[in-house]
Amino acid sequence: MSETRTSEVHTARLLPGGPVAEAVLAEVTARVTALRRAGVVPSLATILVGDDSASAGYIRMKQRRATDLGFASPHTHLPGTAGQADLVRAIREFNEDPQVHAILVQHPIAHLDYPAAILAIDPAKDVDGLHPESLGRLAAGLPGPVPCTPAGIEALLAFHQIPVAGRDVVILGRGTTLGRPLSLLLGQKRPTADAAVTVLHSGVPDWARHTRRADIVVAAVGVPGIVRPEHLRPGAVAIGGGVRYQGRRLLPDLDESCASVAGAITPRVGGVGPTTVAMLFRNAVELAERQSTAATGDPEHLDR
Repeated sequence: MSETRTSEVHTARLLPGGPVAEAVLAEVTARVTALRRAGVVPSLATILVGDDSASAGYIRMKQRRATDLGFASPHTHLPGTAGQADLVRAIREFNEDPQVHAILVQHPIAHLDYPAAILAIDPAKDVDGLHPESLGRLAAGLPGPVPCTPAGIEALLAFHQIPVAGRDVVILGRGTTLGRPLSLLLGQKRPTADAAVTVLHSGVPDWARHTRRADIVVAAVGVPGIVRPEHLRPGAVAIGGGVRYQGRRLLPDLDESCASVAGAITPRVGGVGPTTVAMLFRNAVELAERQSTAATGDPEHLDR
């Protein structure tokens, strides 16, 4: 009689972002309701340059979500021939409109200077948390809008009860929208942070020697599949933050085969993306609350 042996295939625990986003947006809805009771309609203004179909789709999605949550969503669409002065003029119009509480310039903006556009936004309306004043407040541990993808990653780890305090976190990627602000965020002394953080970039020789010792690896360079199973310590937590698109297909930095080694992993679709959008609206409602409180001088008028 022959003996049949089966080998157990390891599959990492999935860390979906959808439930995290639902919890965040439920809180946002309650805060929007409180603002409206106080006579304030929170407003997220958007600016799109050109006719890129993916960017236009993102704007439509954000506008629909804004309406569902109770936000006003004024929009300016500039032609692809618009210059930097046209973009700055559109930003300043929203800066000067007291009915607008938050401003989003859809990225990328092709031939125009995105960092210069961010500088033109009133820091009090910086919904992406990317203005130097916002990033400076983050570095100093002061209240302010936090870049949405880093904030979403912290929330995702907390929601799924992944311990972070005192753990070894390695972030592959040093960009201003993800890697650098995430390192500042997870290094702060809070129950959902307080980590030992190492920031790498793809030019570091043998960067995998750092990721292989980490408890948590965040891939954030925008190079599809750059992090593979051999780059992880068995049982580590793997977060795919950076993405690229091939047509309509989303390609994360974190190769899906990492699930054979990781203890927990974000899915290819529905991981960090939903939490990023949720944090955009959390930033927007916080900006509306701050401006409303500043206008009335009464921190209790929102009845929260």
